[in-house]
Amino acid sequence: MNASRITVRLQPRASRDEILGLNDDDALRVRVKAPPIDGAANEALVKLLAKALGVRKGSVRLVSGATARNKIIEVEGLTAGELKTRLTDP
Repeated sequence: MNASRITVRLQPRASRDEILGLNDDDALRVRVKAPPIDGAANEALVKLLAKALGVRKGSVRLVSGATARNKIIEVEGLTAGELKTRLTDP
């Protein structure tokens, strides 16, 4: 099965959940309302990305960076091209 990875720069405790787009380092900037306590921000990130990508929540997995702002997320069922297209197209 296809699986692609993307680097995410997460900002917890934002005013709303939103995907801001790719930054200069090709990392996806994301804001979530959830605080970085007990994995709440990570859970909100997975849920937001699954919805934006049109995949099941179980297809989106945090690979590394559980306690850091920079995270690596793996998405099953999408190629790298499909992943970027779905995240950057309105």
